[in-house]
Formats: sequence, structure tokens, C-alpha cells
Amino acid sequence: MRETNIQIYCGKKNFDTQKAERYFKERRIPVQIMDIKKHPPGEREIRLMLQRIGMERLLDREDRKVREHPACYYQQESLLIPAIQEAPWLLRLPIVRNGNRMTLGYQPEAWDEWVREDAGI
Repeated sequence: MRETNIQIYCGKKNFDTQKAERYFKERRIPVQIMDIKKHPPGEREIRLMLQRIGMERLLDREDRKVREHPACYYQQESLLIPAIQEAPWLLRLPIVRNGNRMTLGYQPEAWDEWVREDAGI
């Protein structure tokens, strides 16, 4: 049985973030809240986010402020990674991480699977 190590990357407490926190709290699964304003993700974390979530989905292109930022139009990781490090508010949140596994937004079905896998079920 593997130990579950859940991290929730969040900024403002939006509705999906609150639902994600509630999901894990109701199941008594400890989580580490990673406020991207206080603890911006590092290069390795951003690379993992890009691999697991994808460049197109990772940036919050629905936000007017994000659409006005040049990084919204970058197509190369080498440009996008430093932009996210400098302006982590570009990310669509919450990002929920369990080791190398990640989800974007509220995805209880994926988290149920993580819980089953970690419990060896």
C-alpha cells in the first residue's frame, strides 16, 4: 500500500478548490495546500504539469488578465516555464497532485481511482 501525498495548488479560493478540499477532508485524506502566491511552482513542477495536463489546458485562457499576458500565446516550454514562474496566476486552478499524477479542476472520479490504487484495492 502506497502512502497518499496529495497537494492542491490553488490561488484564490474558487469553487472548484473548495470542492477539492472538501472531497479529501470528507475522506480523511490529508492534503497539503500549495498557495501559488506564497509558493510558486518550480521548473520541475511546471514541467510535470505541462506533461500531465498539457500546455493548452494549463493556462487559464478564460481569464481576461491571462489573455492579455504574452505567455498566453507561447507555444514553447522554454518560454512558458519562466513566464509561469514569474506569474503563477496564469495557471488554471486547482491542480491536484498525487506523486506524478495530476488533475486539473474538480475531478472526483480520478481521485477515487487514486484512493483505490493507494489502498491496493
